Amino acid sequence: MDGLLEARREGRAPDAHATDDAPMFDLIELFFFAYRDFVGDADRLLERMKFGRAHHRVLHFVNRRKGLTIAELLDILRITKQSLSRVLKELIDEGYVEQRAGAADRRQRQLFPTADGRALALELAALQSRRFERALARLPEDARENAIEFLLAVVDPSERRDIAAIVRGGEAEAPR
Repeated sequence: MDGLLEARREGRAPDAHATDDAPMFDLIELFFFAYRDFVGDADRLLERMKFGRAHHRVLHFVNRRKGLTIAELLDILRITKQSLSRVLKELIDEGYVEQRAGAADRRQRQLFPTADGRALALELAALQSRRFERALARLPEDARENAIEFLLAVVDPSERRDIAAIVRGGEAEAPR
């Protein structure tokens, strides 16, 4: 692993056989393994509660964007109402999420974390933040900003501004 980082820092390709048009297997595989371990920390906690990754994603965005409508959540997660229905019902039934009629439009359904939901969302975020802290501690000081820029660049260009606004709490401009 250190060999990959060392090669990158020295401006060398980490794989001596890599060419410009060859698949970036190193990044593809590292992204896979990093994601696997990143979600694995939360998965183990959620498993004890009989919840899964879908519950985590819903709870995360409900906690981060209190009052989020079901339509907005469906758009963020890019899932169907049917897919959301079971997960949301379980989170509501278990007392982690509360659903209320919209203030402006009573037909809308807004979602809010309960005290237990907020506590769980923050516990999960703390687990994942510790993994990031350990990783960032091994890298140069600007690594977090570079990671944010890199991940935004991976997002489809047509979505970057909206994703940046979600991530940065409403910031209008995404990095180019």
